[in-house]
Amino acid sequence: MVDRGVRPRQLAFALPHAESLTRDNFLEGPSNCAALALIDRWPDWPGRSILLAGPEGCGKSHLASIWAEHAGARVISARALNDAEVPEALATGALVVEDLVSGGFDERSLFHLMNLAREHEAFVLFTARAAPAGFDVALPDLRSRLRALPVVQIGSPDDALFRALIVKFAADRQIALDESVVAYLERRIERSVAAAREVVAHLDLESLRLGRPVTRALAAEVLREDG
Repeated sequence: MVDRGVRPRQLAFALPHAESLTRDNFLEGPSNCAALALIDRWPDWPGRSILLAGPEGCGKSHLASIWAEHAGARVISARALNDAEVPEALATGALVVEDLVSGGFDERSLFHLMNLAREHEAFVLFTARAAPAGFDVALPDLRSRLRALPVVQIGSPDDALFRALIVKFAADRQIALDESVVAYLERRIERSVAAAREVVAHLDLESLRLGRPVTRALAAEVLREDG
């Protein structure tokens, strides 16, 4: 006999969602205002090659996307750099090199790129989680070039920006959060952009799975599971 009083459990699917990377959608705060000012003042930069450094999810890629749109820059991962493609990568005179990490790139290709960019007076915007001064680099000339790069640091968000980021990540998923939910999350999750994005994604998935709205009670359940 089928128990018609038991509701079937709803399946949840992690559908892709669009996160806007436009200038209007960038949330400014004390932790990122210097980096945003740098992007806005291009081409008046302290050097033609600049590095944005900051923790995962702090907005480096968003800022790089804003600049790439404005400058007509191509975008490439540092890991994907290879010598043969360097001239093509710099063809527009502007290039974003994402995710520069120690040991995560071909040194000769990067040195070739930096030399060619200087020769052609091209602009290059690097992103990295840490300044390259501590990178383990075998080529002495590349090591000195990387250490000479002007670095603009992005820090952890302050209270107001952290709350705004939680609301933004929810809005990107068409979730309207009550202020009590935002305040609850702000007090209980790690003070990082990555943590805010992750908890909102988890709330969205659980809301769909359970067929319940995102409330303070659901947030408490999700955080108990994560803990």
